[in-house]
Amino acid sequence: MGVSQRGSRLSSLEPLVVEALDRTGAYGGLVYLLEPDATLLRLALISGVPPGLAWQWTRVKLSSRLPVAEAARERRLVWRDVRGRGEVAADEGQAAMAMPYAFALGSAPIRDALDAPDTCWGVVTLLWPASHPKGPSDVEVSELHRLCRRLAGLLRRAQEEGEPYLPEDRPKVLFRPRPRTPGPDEALAASDLVEGLPDGWCAVNLDGVVAYANGRAAELLDTDVESLLGRRPAESVRWLGDPLIEDRYRTAIFSRESLSFSMAKPSKEWITFHVYPGPRGITIQISPARAPAPGEGARRRGLPSTPAPAPAEGGALYQLLQLGTALTQAVGVKDVVETVADQLMSAFDAQGMVIFLAEGGRLRSVGYRGFEPEVMERYDNVPLHPPPSPAAKSLLDREPAFYGSREELFRDHPGMRPAVQMRAWGFLPLITSGRSVGCLVLAYDREHQFTSEERAVLTSLASLVSQAMDRARLYDTKHQLVLSLQAGLLPHRLPELPGLTVAARYLPATEGIEIGGDFYDVIPLDDHNTAVAIGDVQGHNVKAAALMGQVRTAVHAAAGEAPGEVLSRTNRLLTDLDPGLFTSCLYAHYDRSNHQLRLASAGHPPPLLRHPNGRADLLPVPPGLLLGIDREAEYPETEVSLPPGSVLVMYTDGLIETPGEDLEDSALRLAGHLVRAGDQRMDVLADTLLHGTHHAETRDDDIALLLLRTVS
Repeated sequence: MGVSQRGSRLSSLEPLVVEALDRTGAYGGLVYLLEPDATLLRLALISGVPPGLAWQWTRVKLSSRLPVAEAARERRLVWRDVRGRGEVAADEGQAAMAMPYAFALGSAPIRDALDAPDTCWGVVTLLWPASHPKGPSDVEVSELHRLCRRLAGLLRRAQEEGEPYLPEDRPKVLFRPRPRTPGPDEALAASDLVEGLPDGWCAVNLDGVVAYANGRAAELLDTDVESLLGRRPAESVRWLGDPLIEDRYRTAIFSRESLSFSMAKPSKEWITFHVYPGPRGITIQISPARAPAPGEGARRRGLPSTPAPAPAEGGALYQLLQLGTALTQAVGVKDVVETVADQLMSAFDAQGMVIFLAEGGRLRSVGYRGFEPEVMERYDNVPLHPPPSPAAKSLLDREPAFYGSREELFRDHPGMRPAVQMRAWGFLPLITSGRSVGCLVLAYDREHQFTSEERAVLTSLASLVSQAMDRARLYDTKHQLVLSLQAGLLPHRLPELPGLTVAARYLPATEGIEIGGDFYDVIPLDDHNTAVAIGDVQGHNVKAAALMGQVRTAVHAAAGEAPGEVLSRTNRLLTDLDPGLFTSCLYAHYDRSNHQLRLASAGHPPPLLRHPNGRADLLPVPPGLLLGIDREAEYPETEVSLPPGSVLVMYTDGLIETPGEDLEDSALRLAGHLVRAGDQRMDVLADTLLHGTHHAETRDDDIALLLLRTVS
């Protein structure tokens, strides 16, 4: 499907969004669609907010702390009263720090009653002014959910028809219709009216471009009307490029509150700006002002009077704040690469990005976008000495290098000619604490002259990237060590067993780097008997891992006894050790000669049994006390039949836990996945059950899964 076809299909969603905005009084809305791999939300439609100010929201990872990601993960409405600068709520964390403007938002998952419990097509976010009362009204909640249900119906039907809705590379901008369009005579009369007013007046659209200015406005800004129209104010009047003026513009756009401030022009004359936000931009009234009395100036203007150069497009301070905040949530090297690509390419309208890391005297690519693989192969893993590439030279010189055209690049690096894809480049060395980390490359598919202000901003951003990448490399090293230790504590391979096929999976938590305590085991006893166990030690640290090893050893030592006795012996050992941690465990003994399974549980989630006819049930195993609490605890046994073709599913709670959902309901949802999976190979079935729980990207708990199928 081409881009134009995508945009055309997305247009069919617009009337529903406009209706919801009108019914709720929201000034803006954003519609996200969930990517097929269920790890990323992509902004498809935007209204009421300039796309240039929302670039940090265009691609949101499902693991993000932003409300839109939380709504998708937890399948519920998420409301935030964003308090703005200096009043960040504790629960808003880093995400709120990135948006120092006051407004209210509600994010809700796109789904309806016909969708499966774990289905989410995307998220709708509506925005309200700072003056909105705290918390949503019943009407706002009702209308937001109504919009989500209507969108879900459209998206589901499109999916069933084989023509799913797909977002464009950039979000489609939805313009709310005007109540009425004035005729030519009426428009001329309005222009004459404004021209006759004593103050200057400008209309600035949502993109920050001047759409109208009267003669008095141009006079007070020391320019002419023709220079103002069709351009951003700072492009025609450079002293309007002060970053704090950009901040006032953003405040008006997001908070939808009128504001005013005074400042001195280069001529030392003072003027006052009154800013009035509206649905299509802002209206600015400009009037002369008296010079402040000594000591009054700072209070009146709130702005420095010294002329400042125009900042890079989008606001340098804003870009530094956004990238810095986003990087605090990036954990590993892959996270940093994705964050930098999402943030910088959108903010600077670049078409290519590469991050190289310096390792062993070479530059190794750890991620890129926009480049052909064959180009990357040529410049990946190249030696630093002598520097064969601009990236290597920039890192060795510890100086950024900018090339606005191919001619400029070829002049300094003639060897680049055979493998050049882009037309302009910025090479930014990544250096932290005096150490060379790597090089960040930003590229354009057109000639691009980097202004001095843009170079300064990019250099500052590279400093943030270098620090984040240094932390990420350390995290990845420690995380890999933890994974190796965890793998050493679990069975290296599962035994081949007569009458049984088995499969197991273990997934570590994605939050933090500490080792988990989930375990599983398969213990052949003789030609007819097999023991299986699965458990979860409290905590995620080395102590929990050590206790997990002790529990496995105790289970092995007692294996062959009745299941209740195995758990009793293990419990007495753990109680005597008194580790201060508790353990859940499910132990089962299968007798192939009569297809009988005996089970006992120490506070572990009940297993699932899929019968040969395809029906799946939760096995009613009495949950005894967790291991390590009461030395005299007893563990009653349950016996069930496992005829050939039965599938037993044992798991830890990390597989099924969903915020706000009862564990039994979550287990029944897993049973539904088991039924729908059908008669798959065991390894395929294990992967199906893992992916069906939507834990592929975000997990704050580790997961163990053990499957057994009886065969004749």
